[in-house]
Amino acid sequence: MKTIIMAGGKGSRIQSVRSDIPKPMIEICGKPILQYQIENLRECALTDITIGVGYLGDAIKAYFGDGSSFGVTIDYFTEDHPLGTAGALFKMLDGKNCAELDTKTVIDEDFLLLCGDIIFDVDFNRFIDFHKKHNAWASLASHPNGHPYDSSLLVTEILPPERKGGLPVHTHRVVKWLAKEDERTWYRNLVNAGIQIISPELLRKTARTFVPRHPETPDKIDLDRDVLKPNIESGKIFAYETPEYIKDMGTPDRYYETEADIRSGKVSARNLRFRQKAIFLDRDGTINKDCGFISDARNFELLPEAAEAIKKINASGYLAIVVTNQPVIARGECTLEELERIHNKMETELGKKGAFIDALYFCPHHPDKGFAGERTEYKCECACRKPAPGMLLQAAKDFNIDIASSYMIGDNEKDVLAGKNAGCKKSFLIDKNRSLLDHVSEIVNKE
Repeated sequence: MKTIIMAGGKGSRIQSVRSDIPKPMIEICGKPILQYQIENLRECALTDITIGVGYLGDAIKAYFGDGSSFGVTIDYFTEDHPLGTAGALFKMLDGKNCAELDTKTVIDEDFLLLCGDIIFDVDFNRFIDFHKKHNAWASLASHPNGHPYDSSLLVTEILPPERKGGLPVHTHRVVKWLAKEDERTWYRNLVNAGIQIISPELLRKTARTFVPRHPETPDKIDLDRDVLKPNIESGKIFAYETPEYIKDMGTPDRYYETEADIRSGKVSARNLRFRQKAIFLDRDGTINKDCGFISDARNFELLPEAAEAIKKINASGYLAIVVTNQPVIARGECTLEELERIHNKMETELGKKGAFIDALYFCPHHPDKGFAGERTEYKCECACRKPAPGMLLQAAKDFNIDIASSYMIGDNEKDVLAGKNAGCKKSFLIDKNRSLLDHVSEIVNKE
């Protein structure tokens, strides 16, 4: 698969670090950001690369040349004026305008598109398999981060279980796009990460209906606002959710944070080619105050130290994964839509404090019948209701987690047993003497 890297931006927010070179050429731990990207691509046998250059682009060409010294083949296109994050793609579409861009690249097949100013370490072959499986026009690498309030967010489709006793189905289809300027109250922390696989069919569809937002420069096109967001209704745009390391280098603070993560080995360790470690968390009584079964988002309230504890997990080598029994669905006391609002509120409140969860699984079942208004399709014995280990085992499958190196924390003996039944290294019980933060601190401080 062809890779196109957009590396023409000025990077005005990070000029206090370096202002005399293009943003993708800023060095971290002795190497330019762009070199980290190329090395990751080469590891996944993605060696056919085109780099889009503009501002101080000669520095990129001089350093990387034709790519042979880095084990890849590099072609360039040069913007003589800013084309936005997608304008150049339309010039290369079906080879119509390649000559004026001084490039041999012709977009007539699906391609990987990267922003040149992000540090990542990703198993791209896994990502490509996801894209092909969904026959997508666009697959967007997406993840939670510590600042969702100033990020573009994706809303994905979640459907009821396909079979009795099964878990809810995440189709990964994007159904809504929340730009930074869009109004939002409670939202899932699912950020568009700046790595995507694009089909030329999406570009062709956009080209047929595109109305320039910049009449003075009609070929300046924004990928998010002009291409992706308007085509959500097609049902062909999907979110590839990954906990792998992907960080925008837009500010000095993020630059120095990434530098520390590279030195610690955290960046490379998060690649899903390698086995991951997780701290599994119960929800009620562990993350939020336990006030009985919650069926209204307005009644959800974080425990005082919950965000601090989860933020500590985020900074460690562990994934933070919530696994929660929610029999309110089977009992007819809460709809799936309201439960989603409750979880969105949780992620919003955590995000305000710089914390995030990497994934959430919930069991909607209950084995006992006889409740007024109950939903019989969820009244059954299942393999996911704790103390059964189904949710933990599904997470292990989804994210290549080594259960034997992972932990479970909850406030109920069912949580402890679920961890044991899954094969976790150890399970911890929250009580009046030991909080979530205490247990998390004990785990991560051993590392």
